[in-house]
Amino acid sequence: MTTTSELEYTPRVARETAAVRARLAGVVPDLEWPALAPYVAAINRLKVERRAVILAHNYQTPEIFHGVADITGDSLQLAREAARAEADVIVMCGVHFMAETAKILNPGRTVLIPDLQAGCSLAESITAEDVRLLRQRYPGVPVVTYVNTSAAVKAESDVCCTSSNAVQVVEALGAPRVIFLPDEYLGRWVASQTRTEVILWRGHCEVHERFTPDDLRTFRRQWPGAQLLAHPECPPAVLAEADYVGSTSGMQAHVERQRPARVVLITECSMSDNLQARFPQVQFVRPCALCPHMKRITLPGILRALETLEHRVEVAPDVAVRARAAVERMLALSAGGRQ
Repeated sequence: MTTTSELEYTPRVARETAAVRARLAGVVPDLEWPALAPYVAAINRLKVERRAVILAHNYQTPEIFHGVADITGDSLQLAREAARAEADVIVMCGVHFMAETAKILNPGRTVLIPDLQAGCSLAESITAEDVRLLRQRYPGVPVVTYVNTSAAVKAESDVCCTSSNAVQVVEALGAPRVIFLPDEYLGRWVASQTRTEVILWRGHCEVHERFTPDDLRTFRRQWPGAQLLAHPECPPAVLAEADYVGSTSGMQAHVERQRPARVVLITECSMSDNLQARFPQVQFVRPCALCPHMKRITLPGILRALETLEHRVEVAPDVAVRARAAVERMLALSAGGRQ
């Protein structure tokens, strides 16, 4: 185990983390860096020894996202990269369903999540039994399941999707109607983008459902000229007030294309911090809705996971085979790129 003396801010640590510090200069306060840098250095050393790759979702804090992650992105990007991973160990810096997806796609590799309590309100809103009952109610209607679900739910589905490829996946099925699970608001947004009839479930993201239309109108008054970019997990009335609606990868691509002077991201707060480090010339206003589950992943937790090889994520073989088919069908349908 790494000792306390090894987690001191020494000249060696300063040298090893200088590039990260420069990247995060406008995001992480100077007073905080001496406490974070020793963990960044220790993790980056140990992951080489372990032949490990660290995957980090866009909602991870910047010291994780820019400091120790090898692969970053939205759920679709992480799923793709997990399928191509060549490391012995995969550390998922995200929530539990993402780690399950990585294990499903890499059954022979060790997949770790630093905190078993990093869950998801959407994943908890539906069970495999719910999906089976829906199939009985709507026989023959294909089930499209958002990746924000458990492996057991994915196993009962025809195909998975993410917020970046949901419309693409639904239309690629060529069916007159689909069952879309579990996010009601994302499903309503998909329905508005396609002629396919969408049968919805009433699951919600506890972060995105907090935003209101009044919030966005207030942001416009407080920051005139700012572009408001909203995630499709937000309620429809919120999306109606936004200048752009898209996944986290879509938001990043929009900022890269448009380079607006000021942006308000209507999504989880760390996304703004991570994009601020990438686009320092853009001012990111932070509404700061935090995901309590994403924030359970910390540098000390990642270091502990690499040291102890815990917590290992396992998926029952029969569930994994069926869930893998749904995830791989998504990857095949979205192989042309992200929206």
